[in-house]
Amino acid sequence: MNIKRARRDRWIRGVCGGVAHTYGWSSNVVRIVTVVIAVIFPGPSTLLAFVIYLLLGFILPESEEF
Repeated sequence: MNIKRARRDRWIRGVCGGVAHTYGWSSNVVRIVTVVIAVIFPGPSTLLAFVIYLLLGFILPESEEF
C-alpha cells in the first residue's frame, strides 16, 4: 500500500486526492464517496471517518508528484 497525500490536488489534508491518484480514480469521486459513506452511516461512523481521515492526514507522507 503505497498511498501518499496529494500536494496539489487537496482540499483539506490531501488524503482523498492521494488515494485517487494512487489508484487512478477521480479525486472528486473519492471525496464524494467518502462524504456519502459518512452520511449514510450516521452516528459513530461519521466520527470514525473523521478520525481516520485526520490520522491518515498526519501519517501518510506527502507526494512530490501530485
